[in-house]
Amino acid sequence: MTNAQSATIFKAFCDENRLKILEELRSGEKCACVLIENLGVGQSALSYHMKILVESGIVSARQEGKWTHYSISEPGAALAQELLKEITSPQSEREENICACK
Repeated sequence: MTNAQSATIFKAFCDENRLKILEELRSGEKCACVLIENLGVGQSALSYHMKILVESGIVSARQEGKWTHYSISEPGAALAQELLKEITSPQSEREENICACK
């Protein structure tokens, strides 16, 4: 995974509204109209946040009539979890990483 792809995933978590959206989606798929009502945001604001969440792969979208329905993507969520685990886990010590100032 490239740094740009990693940044896209982390960007999805860096906004209070997007975290609220993810909390809403934890209980299952939601229509955009339900998210608008529950979050008290406008349609354009929701569209902006959903674009970021969908581009990250954490959320999937499907069209039904004029409304879009959103849900947490299991593969995308698993990738985000793995990325966080990888980036926060210490690497095994290698000789080139050992301080030479002893």
